[in-house]
Amino acid sequence: MSTQTARTRRTRYAAVTLALGVAAGGASLGLAAGSAQAAAPAKPYGTVDTISGKDLNVRQYPSTDSTIKGALKDKSQFGIDCKVDAQKVGTTATWYKMRGEEKWVTGNWSKATGTVKTCDDFFPAKKQQLSPNAVG
Repeated sequence: MSTQTARTRRTRYAAVTLALGVAAGGASLGLAAGSAQAAAPAKPYGTVDTISGKDLNVRQYPSTDSTIKGALKDKSQFGIDCKVDAQKVGTTATWYKMRGEEKWVTGNWSKATGTVKTCDDFFPAKKQQLSPNAVG
């Protein structure tokens, strides 16, 4: 192979690599700027709406006294397994269990999309079935 051919191939390779890098960087910039949105999770899902734009605390249990296990950005979306009525926050006592996790989000600062079952319906095996002869 001649020196000229090798140099031409290296130049083409560099040009293609640069073009791919620019394209990837442009896509990243587009996502950061909000021009492209990620697909919503499967229903039911929740959308954080804190009004103030602040992050929403994710709790270990459905209570503000519970340990904070993380936070969700305003307008972010999360999958929902089920809901319970627990501690009232603002105008609602509804809390959503995050899909596949033992974490909870208050319904006061999030909006559900789709039909959300109660956790009793979602976990029927966990319902206590007391014997009619139970004592105590």
